Amino acid sequence: MHAKKAYAWLLEYFRETARYDSIRQLLDWDQRTFLPKDGHAHRAAQLATLAGVLSKRNTDPKIGEMLGEVENSKMVRDPLADEAVNAREWRRSYTRACKIPEQLAVELTRSASEGESAWQESKPRNDWDGFLPHLERIVDLKREEASLLASGDEFYDALIEEFEPGERAERIDVLFKKLLEPLHELLDKILGAEKRPDTSILRGNIPVSAQEAFITHILACIGFDRARGRMDLSAHPFTSAIGPGDIRITTRYDENFFSSALFSAIHETGHALYGHGLPEKHWGTPRGSAVSMAIHESQSLMWENMVARSSGFWKRFYSEAQKHFHHLEAISPDDFYLAINEVRPDLIRTEADEVTYNLHIIMRFELERALIRREIEPDDLPEAWNEKMSEYLGIVPPDFASGVMQDVHWSGGAIGYFPSYALGNIYAAQLYFKAAEDMGSLDQVFESGNFQDFVIWLRRKIHSQGSRYLPRDLIKAATGEELNPDYLVRYLTSKYGELYAID
Repeated sequence: MHAKKAYAWLLEYFRETARYDSIRQLLDWDQRTFLPKDGHAHRAAQLATLAGVLSKRNTDPKIGEMLGEVENSKMVRDPLADEAVNAREWRRSYTRACKIPEQLAVELTRSASEGESAWQESKPRNDWDGFLPHLERIVDLKREEASLLASGDEFYDALIEEFEPGERAERIDVLFKKLLEPLHELLDKILGAEKRPDTSILRGNIPVSAQEAFITHILACIGFDRARGRMDLSAHPFTSAIGPGDIRITTRYDENFFSSALFSAIHETGHALYGHGLPEKHWGTPRGSAVSMAIHESQSLMWENMVARSSGFWKRFYSEAQKHFHHLEAISPDDFYLAINEVRPDLIRTEADEVTYNLHIIMRFELERALIRREIEPDDLPEAWNEKMSEYLGIVPPDFASGVMQDVHWSGGAIGYFPSYALGNIYAAQLYFKAAEDMGSLDQVFESGNFQDFVIWLRRKIHSQGSRYLPRDLIKAATGEELNPDYLVRYLTSKYGELYAID
């Protein structure tokens, strides 16, 4: 067959597969938002059936035949051409899929669905013993999957690859070790500073209706289009990219603490903006898909922290916040700004500040790696978790719910995802410095309310590229430099040094 005809076949085949996957995404979104409690067992069966369909499609031998035609043609001569990018990523995903038996693919999906449902019920009850059998099953399956996919002795690499193409645990470990010492030094200085925020000013009786109104306004200002998305509630905030024109985010409200819902909604909006910025004409292909979860997290963490916790952002929005949250009327902008940027060790990752957040991620990375290496077992996790929390943050959880059970990821089989968050912070800082170099003071840009120019910059540098580059290559193309964790250290040291009046 001629290479162009083979490519056309692949294009239509994978777009149809993407439509099946969008159905899976919709079922998953419904399970985590509106599905009745008694419907979870049937939903797990639905998702397992769909996983079987997708496994068959993703391992069809004809894919290999058609890819061979394209790979041996002039169509892939330029490695950054659309056809070459798609062929490269189709080959990568096809090779991985062919190593996983259909029965394992189905069981992974079923166990992840059942595990997440069990987590949602067990966590509020602090029921580790009830959740543990589900986690043990998931870990066993992920170890089996990793052993089939691995190309070397580090099986964990195979799970990282699902979220971070081209990344390896050893290289991540090197990056994280470069962060540990400066993060601990900065944290010690902040905790020893005389200047301390009064975070009680963020708390009060704050109706959900007021929070929702303010958040809706903020999201519209930064570019979230309600005609192309929606916001709902879930136990753990997340984003689902169902398809073109349909990207859904969730948050959760605390009537005594509005910051939680606000910043989680902005975080998820960062994901949504990336999704909407991907080239729609390439939907269903790698060229129109996000390249990695760390690049995704770089967008959401940048909006949540570097934008929405900046002084320029609140110079623009603080007076409006006071209109929605009347208890802020007596609070000065400076006191509010310091309060939302409080630094202190916290038990909960999603509530952690910018300085300690990466310490949360590094410990999870180390625990996941140890799990897949069989250095620890699932029933060792509570003790191992508490030891890591004590070592990195100097605090120990009083229960399972605020400790080892706090995150949804392991219950849903997303082992290998956690490194993406800290990688995302490293990516975000380097991009943020480059954006400031190109656009001038970003604080002034945000104070003016001009978020669109920042979105346009991100669309040009990151969103529009899809999976043209591997993640580290994308950062180099966008900034002109190799990945450098020093940018994150510079950002944190500068911002918090000024906030807390420390050297």
